[in-house]
Amino acid sequence: MATDYALAVLCCVFAWHLWRVGKAAVQASVCAWAAGFVCFGLASFAGGTVHGFAAIFSQAVLQELWKLTAYAVGLASFFLLVGTLSACIVPSVHRFAMPIPYVQLIVYAFWMATHDDFRYVIYDYAFTNLGIVALQCYAGLTYRAMSVRWMAGGVLVSFFAGAVQINRVALHDHFNHNDLYHVIQMGGMYLFYRGALLLKDR
Repeated sequence: MATDYALAVLCCVFAWHLWRVGKAAVQASVCAWAAGFVCFGLASFAGGTVHGFAAIFSQAVLQELWKLTAYAVGLASFFLLVGTLSACIVPSVHRFAMPIPYVQLIVYAFWMATHDDFRYVIYDYAFTNLGIVALQCYAGLTYRAMSVRWMAGGVLVSFFAGAVQINRVALHDHFNHNDLYHVIQMGGMYLFYRGALLLKDR
């Protein structure tokens, strides 16, 4: 629970700073990433509440909180992909590319309505990460975008964190795979944050 809440606070701090930077510079891509961090913070808070108060809340409440966690991560993926697309592709291509995150979100929402396994959340987030790194590599080669190294690092750390989560790697009985996942993901979020600060709308 503690690592969930720590990740939630970190995401909210990053979101606030990104929102201020994006709004001041009128950069929709940065603001979209700020929204994504807010969603990650919400997911971490809801997930931490499930882990920490399972003995207190009813099963129905826990189920709703778990669904909130899953949908918040899906919404975060949506905003991250929208922000990355805004920074990496020219406006003339937007109408062809922008439907992608919307379709992904709709498919994910329908799928998660009848599935609770967290691995599906990770699969969706992994797809988003692949999209981010592909778009950033394109931007790096085409526009020499300065955000590439930070974003690529964030993707690599996120994949590593996901592998820890799926394989249930734990360091101690009181520091399980969820805790380790959150700590590793904090590093990934920092790298994403640094990269998002450098995004520029196309």
